[in-house]
This record gives sequence, structure tokens and C-alpha cells, in this order.
Amino acid sequence: MDMASNPRTVEEIFKDYSARRVGLVRALTNDVDEFYALCDPEKENLCLYGHPNESWDVALPAEEVPPELPEPALGINFARDGMNRKDWLSLVAVHSDSWLLSVAFYFGARLNRNERKRLFSMINDLPTVFEVVTERKPIKEKPSIDSGSKSRGSTKRSNDGQVKSNPKLADESFEEDEDEHSETLCGSCGGNYNADEFWIGCDICEKWFHGKCVKITPAKAESIKQYKCPSCSMKRGRQ
Repeated sequence: MDMASNPRTVEEIFKDYSARRVGLVRALTNDVDEFYALCDPEKENLCLYGHPNESWDVALPAEEVPPELPEPALGINFARDGMNRKDWLSLVAVHSDSWLLSVAFYFGARLNRNERKRLFSMINDLPTVFEVVTERKPIKEKPSIDSGSKSRGSTKRSNDGQVKSNPKLADESFEEDEDEHSETLCGSCGGNYNADEFWIGCDICEKWFHGKCVKITPAKAESIKQYKCPSCSMKRGRQ
């Protein structure tokens, strides 16, 4: 499915990454209406590809197993009509960022430690696809002490379907919880975990979502025995 490309040096791999990124950004911004139309939920599992010539493509995944390159997220079209358009595009952008990194480090498997570090540093200097699509500015690193300004209690949903309130009784337990969820991203909008907001976890794919993004309130969650996110609901409905 991918156009021929076999970069080997840090510079070549970064050039490949940048070109694929340009294609993906174009699909999700300038060409977004065309991209949206191509992702028909009635079609089979579709993927969004970015190519080394800065083009993009929506197509079926590669048939060879294992594939020549890591594959993008499968079935992005299934969730299209079950989500707000902006949220769906944000979700595709997050998966596109993950794919770009996986391809870059697939090519970089033979690089040494310092070369891999330099490659990631070059990549990290570019805004992510998600940041471009959502028009967010890259967030600068903050001192770890800033985490103490967050709320010490949050309501989240456990995998057994129960909504749990998680009050913090000591600074130590609070800091551990913040560390545990600091890298959790909303499966809908891609936003970072914030203890001040209500989150709910999908019992099928185990991804977490802002309650507001999937229109679930804490009160409504109390009556849900097994929560399925919009994406999983769509997939189950088509099986």
C-alpha cells in the first residue's frame, strides 16, 4: 500500500516522517471534505495513509502478513457517523500521530541510542497532527510541582462497570494517582486527563473518555452496567 521508501539515516527518516505528516495534515485540513466523504461507514475497514511524496490515501489495509510497514488504525470509517465530526477528526489525528511515530521508529530500528534520541528530538520540534487539526499550540513542559494544583478528587468508571469516587486522603496517594493518569488521553477529543472532570471508561476497548465528549453524566453512568463507547457501539452493530 505504501510507496517505495527505505530511509536509513536520521535525516532520511525525518524527511520521510515529515512528508507523510504533510499528507496526513492535508487530508484532515485542506482536503477534509474529500477525506470525510471517502470514509463511508458502509465500506470495509479503511485506513488513512500518508505517503513519502506528501500525498494521502484512504484505502483497505495491506493484505500481506506481517505488513511491509506498520499499518495505520483500522476501520476509522466505522465511527464517522457515530461521533461529532470535529471529535472524529481529532481521533483520527491522534491515531495518525501514533502511526507516524511507529513508521519512523520501524525505519530507525538499526539506529543507535543517540541517533534515536536525535530523531525523536527532530520529530518533537514539529507540531503533532492532532495539534494542527485542533489548532492547539504545543504545550511547554511544566514543573512537576504544578500537578498539585489539580483537584484531589475525581469520579471515574472502573472496568467492572461501577462509577467510583476517588478522594485523595494524603498527598502521597494524590501524587501517585496523578502520575498514573497523567498520560491518559480522551479517546474522543485527545485531551489530557484532568482530575477536575468526569471521565468514563469503555468496557470493550478500555479507552477513557471525557463524559461531556460522549454525552454521559455521572448520574447517567450510575445506571449503565456496561459502557460501550461510540466506536465500539458502531462496530458491534455491524457484526
